[in-house]
Amino acid sequence: MSGTFYGIGLGPGDPELMTLKAHRLISSAKVVAYPAPDTGPSFARAIAAGIISKSATEIPIVVPMRVDRFPAREIYDTAAAEIAGVLKSGTDVVVLCEGDPFFYGSFMYLFERLTDRFSCEIVPGVTSLTACAARLKRPLTARTDVLTVLPGPLPDAELRPKIEAVQAIAIMKVGRHLSRLKSLLTEMNLLDHAGYVERASLPDERVLRLSDLTSETAPYFSMILIYKGDEAWMLPPSFSS
Repeated sequence: MSGTFYGIGLGPGDPELMTLKAHRLISSAKVVAYPAPDTGPSFARAIAAGIISKSATEIPIVVPMRVDRFPAREIYDTAAAEIAGVLKSGTDVVVLCEGDPFFYGSFMYLFERLTDRFSCEIVPGVTSLTACAARLKRPLTARTDVLTVLPGPLPDAELRPKIEAVQAIAIMKVGRHLSRLKSLLTEMNLLDHAGYVERASLPDERVLRLSDLTSETAPYFSMILIYKGDEAWMLPPSFSS
């Protein structure tokens, strides 16, 4: 009998935000796979480092961190083949994923390659979206408000109508697009409605009003949250973190 393929959501970074089920599966796993950059440590592994067994076999999935496109399909094909070999032997494989596996998670690319051949179980995790809202101390949305999640790299011509159409907005993948996004929100008179969070739940997190942010770029793990609905939810005048 083949092993089971687990996609484990780790949450946004604080190990205490892992679920009990994630903790149990990771700590008992014989084989653990995780995404890793070609330079520096794996963030996913770092979150779970304290509970990975010293005897566990580890499968790092090395994905180059580049602005330009790279052959990601080949990387996930190779990783899926290696994991499939383990599963065929009857051994379970736990795949670590920052946040939630099905919310912009890299795990999805392994899932689509393996789920038709092997038993698969998804363990959801705390998403960056809800973690950032918690750190910002402002609700995301309520009642009949519509919340939309937008990738920051979209051009202004696509972002503007989507932002105008809803009451609550989360802009992810801010990175090098920060300055342009701030300009767009200023033009739309939404800058004072926007909060900014980077590296939510980590020791070096930053939480502030977007209007107070002086940087021209943001790290990969950053998000802008906007609320413009009917609720009287205001951003705090300042943040202690």
